[in-house]
Amino acid sequence: MLTPNVTWLDLCLAGIGVYLVKQVLNKNPSYPPGPRGWPLVGNIQDIPQIKPWLTFAEWGKKYGAISHVEVLGQHIIVINSVKSAIAMLDKKGAVYSDRPVLPMGGELVGWKHSLGLLPYGDSFRQYRKSIHQIMGSRAALSAFHPIEEIETRRFLKRVFSKPEQLQAHIRLTAGAIILRITHGYEVKDNNDPFIDLADRAMDHFSRSTAPGAFIVDTMPFLTKVPEWFPGAGFKRLAREWHQTLKQMVDLPYKFVKDQMDAGIAPMSFTSNLLEGRILSAEEDHVVKWSAASLYAGGADTTVSAIYSLFLAMTLFPNVQKKAQAEIDAIVGTDRLPSFADRESLPYTEALVKEVLRWNVVGPTAIPHRITEDDIHDGYLIPKGALVLTNIWLILLFSVFDKPIKLKRQVHAP
Repeated sequence: MLTPNVTWLDLCLAGIGVYLVKQVLNKNPSYPPGPRGWPLVGNIQDIPQIKPWLTFAEWGKKYGAISHVEVLGQHIIVINSVKSAIAMLDKKGAVYSDRPVLPMGGELVGWKHSLGLLPYGDSFRQYRKSIHQIMGSRAALSAFHPIEEIETRRFLKRVFSKPEQLQAHIRLTAGAIILRITHGYEVKDNNDPFIDLADRAMDHFSRSTAPGAFIVDTMPFLTKVPEWFPGAGFKRLAREWHQTLKQMVDLPYKFVKDQMDAGIAPMSFTSNLLEGRILSAEEDHVVKWSAASLYAGGADTTVSAIYSLFLAMTLFPNVQKKAQAEIDAIVGTDRLPSFADRESLPYTEALVKEVLRWNVVGPTAIPHRITEDDIHDGYLIPKGALVLTNIWLILLFSVFDKPIKLKRQVHAP
């Protein structure tokens, strides 16, 4: 029963007030929580330069699955859970699939044409279509199995001959496999020019896209200043690195075309896309850069994964013994395993996948960029924000039933 001091009118007014407050809050949602920044510069001092995934994981403990920082007006969203990653990057992929503009690495050096930095749109879909057409399924990939098996056997012979040069053998083999797949090119055993180009180009990619490495990434208008301008030494570097990238993209592509003109081109990703076609300039660009994207990525990320495998086998010899016992039991000791044995080697298959989880090659992957405002879990994700996913933390938690207490040294690559 209402007291004399509380009337139905009071209740109605209170209800309307609550409704209006909710409407205001819904129309003006806040950013996700995160470290408190400074005026003008924002969180410039909070952005980690070394092993950022560890700092992001600490933010996840403190602020939850999604956190937010702002640096000189640039909003950055960090995702620390698989649930949020799927809900945002997968289910809202049309909004979250764009890539950031990187003035140094993307614009000046030229990596903006590679699949990893390509803006979401028609060109992106054409690249994906080209790649899927040739290697978009396990059945399609099986056409390249003989190449991988041949180069793997060559790798084992090199390791047996000179085990002290293991790292060089791994890098050569990774480059040899991806170059034969993408361009049908067979590498030389020592100082191969295409392997050298890939190594240098990927080093330049890492340096030119490192957060905060170049002032032009903070002040994009500097892309327009001439090379002689004081403080514009980055323009000279960009010109040199662009030339290396251009050679890495153009020379293997020219090799395929020359081989096809001579009628001696082996099967490859590029030759399959060029066979019997007269390409427009745009189509030629798509084929060339699709192949180059595979070539650049395969010559670098695979190396890291194989390094991790040898590290794991050194640290966990009991696991190596189990895998060897399975191979000996199924394959025998008179031949090497092949792709035909894959389904019969479940422990070895699981071991390979676990290595990829244990030391993930790209702990935070390549940033995404949101193309329009989004409200997620009640928080505003503003248009133009960069979205980073802490893949390292997501994969770490994937083997635990409940959250664990994070330590700086745990599983850190």
